Amino acid sequence: TDLRPLDILSEVVPAGGLARGMRVFQVQGVRGFQLAASRPRSLGFPASRLFIHCDRFPEEFSIIVTLRVLRVPTKRNEYVFTLMAEESPGVLVGLRYAPDKLHFLFWSQERAGGWQTRVTFPNVSLSDNQWHTLVLAVSGQSFSLTVDCSIPKDVVVETPFPASLSVERASFYLGNRRRRKGVFTGLLRQLVLLPGADATPRICTAMNLKVAMLSVPTVLQDLPAKPASNEVLKYPYETDMKVTLGSQPPCTKQEKAQFWFNASRRGLYLCNGSAWISMLEVKQKLDYVEEHQNLVTNSETMGVEVFTIPKVGLFAATANRYSPPGSAIYKWTDGKFVPYQNIPTYQAQSWKYFTIGRKIFLAVANFEQNGRGQEVSVIYKWSHRKEKFIPYQRITTHSARDWEAFVIEGEAFLAVVNHREGNNHNIDSVIYRWNPRTGLFETNQTIPTSGAYDWEFFTIGPYSFLAVANTFNGTSTKIYSHIYIWLSGSFQLFQSILTFGAADWEVFHIGDRVFLAVANSHSYDSGMPAPSNFYAINSSIYELNITAQMFVKFQDLLTYSALDWEFFSVGDDSFLVVANSFDGFTFSVNSIIYRWQGYEGFVAAHHLPTVGCRDWEAFHTAEGSYLLYSSAKEPLSKVLKLKTT
Repeated sequence: TDLRPLDILSEVVPAGGLARGMRVFQVQGVRGFQLAASRPRSLGFPASRLFIHCDRFPEEFSIIVTLRVLRVPTKRNEYVFTLMAEESPGVLVGLRYAPDKLHFLFWSQERAGGWQTRVTFPNVSLSDNQWHTLVLAVSGQSFSLTVDCSIPKDVVVETPFPASLSVERASFYLGNRRRRKGVFTGLLRQLVLLPGADATPRICTAMNLKVAMLSVPTVLQDLPAKPASNEVLKYPYETDMKVTLGSQPPCTKQEKAQFWFNASRRGLYLCNGSAWISMLEVKQKLDYVEEHQNLVTNSETMGVEVFTIPKVGLFAATANRYSPPGSAIYKWTDGKFVPYQNIPTYQAQSWKYFTIGRKIFLAVANFEQNGRGQEVSVIYKWSHRKEKFIPYQRITTHSARDWEAFVIEGEAFLAVVNHREGNNHNIDSVIYRWNPRTGLFETNQTIPTSGAYDWEFFTIGPYSFLAVANTFNGTSTKIYSHIYIWLSGSFQLFQSILTFGAADWEVFHIGDRVFLAVANSHSYDSGMPAPSNFYAINSSIYELNITAQMFVKFQDLLTYSALDWEFFSVGDDSFLVVANSFDGFTFSVNSIIYRWQGYEGFVAAHHLPTVGCRDWEAFHTAEGSYLLYSSAKEPLSKVLKLKTT
């Protein structure tokens, strides 16, 4: 033969069409053939069509293959191609794939009867649903495999490739060895034999090394984005389109070009390899809020945490005042929260759900001592076997109000808010660092706080921040709350903001803008005349000013002993809901949903009757979007459904 690429794949494709048993699929923007196992002989052709002037297989050559392998069962082999004599079941030349291995087969006829030699390349992992280009270079006893132009794998064997291998009355078979067993189940895009040369330098010049092209059948080549006329596609093809339903799946290179249908938002999204891009979405608008469920709790509820355990379900943990009976965990079942697990707590204030690797944790902030006189808060770990939370680590705290979990530079942290020790409100709150060797949280840093209620962690670009809500210093609620920034392995003071009995910080983003809202609960100063109302005071929203490198006040909103802010979105609209708990006369106070109105800021949109409202949580299910509020004054919390148009 002359030294030109011999396109084995193109020989199987008849001019202007496809052979029986072949279909064209497009995956990740690249087309390939899928081969049927029912008619293996139809995917063959005589070797004489390639070896026109000589009936001997080249002594030195390269085989170039571009393929996409599906997951192959552990003990199964699949043939990429074979060259077989008509009168013999033996394989003269062949390439087959097994899990994490590639085998090159050839027949040596130098001795009577001959024998088959197998050259194995171990640790060749192709079953990742990605396209790969392989170059197998053969010369005598040396065999070299290059995958996606990476470092070659070289193998030297005792038996050299035959110098004179006859292909008289032999045929090539695509994706099989003339039998149904072992048929290639993936996609083939390129299969080329290049006599006399190592093809690696010719292949490894392309931009996309995984689909580098030496010779590809016309039917698989890219078509112009727009036909030259009104003609239909000359070569129809199918796409490997998969639509996922349910909650948002991951979007990585594995899921590229796959679709996700979000039933609750009635939206269709396409994965671009890193993020879900909206293709078709009905933009929902919040119309009104309706009562969905009265959730009877063990006692008054100081805080609530809604979380999802993968492959288990959606849960809500309530931090209840009295022990017994302690606090409870509820599971979302048939559209309602139902009791799932009771956990002994001691005037629990809040829960925090977090994960470290595959470990799942739930930490409770206990305000009072346990039955043995110990003042401890407890971290619980999810047992996959028992499907329950079990005690994992106890940490000494002082009237703990809140936990915050976060990750910085790959390390896991857990911060506790210590409210007071005895009558002393000016004490240290503690940041703990996870020790992967011991599997425990260990003290990393202490920060002075004053009757603190809440930690809020957030990131802006490469920077990590931690804001504390200081409530009372022993004489006044008019004190500074602080924002800390992570620098050189610890938190350093970044900014101080004057607050009035601050009970909560809430960070949120609207477009490229970053906001921080504080819930001010009451105004009291022992050295100043009493105001007309301690509890009717402004809570404030601050916006990050990039130029000044600080948060500046954006808007004041009149609140009534506000204890919590919760940010949520419906369609393209952004909302803030405040937990108003007491107006100076009654705990039956309207909590308010504010709608973002751009230049106007946040404007009151919905007034929700609540009783001693302590905490809000927004969550989504396949049925829609909801708000859950906890009452610190009655053993009844409520689930509200957001009705949209």
